[in-house]
Amino acid sequence: MAKPKGMGRLSRVRNFGICAHIDAGKTTVTERILFYTGITHKIGEVHDGEAVMDWMDQERERGITITAAVTNCPWRNHELHIVDTPGHVDFTVEVERSMRVLDGAILVLDAVSGVEPQTETVWRQAQRYRVPRLIFVNKMDRLGADFEFSVQTVRERLHGNPLLLTIPVGAEDGFCGVIDVLRGRYLTFEGEHGAEVNAHELTGDQIELRQVAFEQLVERCAEVDDRVAEAFLEGRPVETEQLQAAIRLGTIGNKLQPVLAGSALRDKGIQPLIDAVVDYLPSPTEAPPVEGVVPGSNAPDSRGPDPDASVVALAFKIAVFEGRKHVFLRVYAGRLGAGDTVYNSTTGQHERVARLFRVHAQKRERIDSAQAGEIVVAAGLKGVRTGDTLCDAKHPILLETIAFLEPVISIAIEPRRNQDSDKLLDVLAKLVDEDPTLRMREDTDTGQLLLYGMGELHLEVVCERIRREFNVEVNTGKPQVIYRESVAEIATAEETFERHNEDEDVHLYAQARAAVRPLERGRGLRIVVDRIKVLPEGSSLSDNERHEIEEGARDAAAAGPAQGYPLVDTEIELISIATRSGQSPPQALRVATAQAVRAASRAARAVLLQPIVRLDVTLPSEMTGPVIGDLQARGGHIEGIDGEHGVSILHAKAPLEKMFGYSTDLRSLTQGRGTFSMQFSHFSDR
Repeated sequence: MAKPKGMGRLSRVRNFGICAHIDAGKTTVTERILFYTGITHKIGEVHDGEAVMDWMDQERERGITITAAVTNCPWRNHELHIVDTPGHVDFTVEVERSMRVLDGAILVLDAVSGVEPQTETVWRQAQRYRVPRLIFVNKMDRLGADFEFSVQTVRERLHGNPLLLTIPVGAEDGFCGVIDVLRGRYLTFEGEHGAEVNAHELTGDQIELRQVAFEQLVERCAEVDDRVAEAFLEGRPVETEQLQAAIRLGTIGNKLQPVLAGSALRDKGIQPLIDAVVDYLPSPTEAPPVEGVVPGSNAPDSRGPDPDASVVALAFKIAVFEGRKHVFLRVYAGRLGAGDTVYNSTTGQHERVARLFRVHAQKRERIDSAQAGEIVVAAGLKGVRTGDTLCDAKHPILLETIAFLEPVISIAIEPRRNQDSDKLLDVLAKLVDEDPTLRMREDTDTGQLLLYGMGELHLEVVCERIRREFNVEVNTGKPQVIYRESVAEIATAEETFERHNEDEDVHLYAQARAAVRPLERGRGLRIVVDRIKVLPEGSSLSDNERHEIEEGARDAAAAGPAQGYPLVDTEIELISIATRSGQSPPQALRVATAQAVRAASRAARAVLLQPIVRLDVTLPSEMTGPVIGDLQARGGHIEGIDGEHGVSILHAKAPLEKMFGYSTDLRSLTQGRGTFSMQFSHFSDR
């Protein structure tokens, strides 16, 4: 059976991301890939502020990746589409939305630390979207590098199934190359930037190391491929090509995670990693069909990567280039051309694609069209937001959108010059459109403009972008913690909404009775309307009226009775609703419901909940005492300590409100040698 036109090219495409904990070396790995594939002719180093993929000024100054950057390059007659993602927890949104559209990923580990906290987050994101993974144990040249320890952390902390494809020869200053387990050879990387890969025969201990790893490789392959299993049980040798096919099968099925070793900074081990991307990560044709629903009916629907089918694309990222909105798209089916009109099935609006680009970091190359399997950037899509589905109006489909965490920290922000007030609002609207974890609102009590984000660094970067990219000088207030509220008791209340408009001779009436009760921490908000009693007897509610009643309960829950924070870990049950013929439109039911829920919440004794963060602090073992004492003084609770090679990792939880400025204090306590990561854990009673 002939493949549809374009499917042959699709089989040679690899859409993959490079992700890890901060400082594991993701961007350095990407820079080497670009160099070895011929896209760049000079390697840009992160520590010199010259990395191609860290193109923002702040990324180069801070030495971290802030925004996911997209590029593409060739290798062995294949097209590699690469997304380099941030490692800092404040920018997890960039990893989340990248994982949503990728077919594969390289997970980079620091050979000293192994699996780190943000690595676990990235792993969970990859599992959520069923993304096949390769693992690259980087920094084998670092003091304390331990390959076996790093692989073991994959088993213990991630519950992964690592499969060794290369084994490092030596470590730290003695790291000199890798053993190719599959082909039984020793690889060294010589010449300018290690561009020349030389294969040598194995000698001495290398032979035994390879033999043990190869036997394990064959056993693992036998678990996922029947042909390999038959040969293994019969004691017959297995061809390399057959093993490669089994590894590919196991990787795409998320049953195996091939592991390779190297040092990106020292130009060792990257070429086998690029080969593994081609050999073992899936093409768009091998990824499962993208699933969604038919808009309006919620009937399941799916689309395969057929370039000749009707177009389907997902908007996974918004970016502002030169003050203009650009939308990153993953095309799942069909072809998308510049000038095409597409249907946004999320909003029900039609949009016109003005221009299409293929991107390399911040550089854009204009193209006429894109087809299934490609990641491109579109201009002109004014109403599109992150997570929207673009498709053919004659064959609509609504894909699953992207879920994002709620912000937990806020600052007050204002322009230094009054004449910049409107400009600041316009700039913030663009940035909020670009970043789904960024929110803004005006405080009704103080009139202040509040900006909400994922952490201090997140908000600091946003404010710096406002100054640099949009030329608006701003003043900011001290960061404030965003709390939540719950209730401590069960309470019931009944409220009547009655209003008479004499001018229009309209009388509105509704009476609602509601109960609130506490739930366990972490259960969120639950609204129960299916047991509601309608008065007078024999009356009933339409679907629209039930919807308005539920929305009335949500209106009330949006601002709790204590200090106006949203209600969580609370069940709201609508017990009864009383109506009068001709006087109880849906809006009246909504208002009465909101009043009853607010009254019940006040009677149920409100509880203020504060955000608790999870901390993982890495520091020299001899300095753990002062750091533990400081965390306990902040109200923190130490949950465990891991130690390897003179390095300790403290696992703790602490109130977010006590953690402002912690990075400065930690540097002081550890002589600048301590690092930490922090992410939201849960809300708890104060």
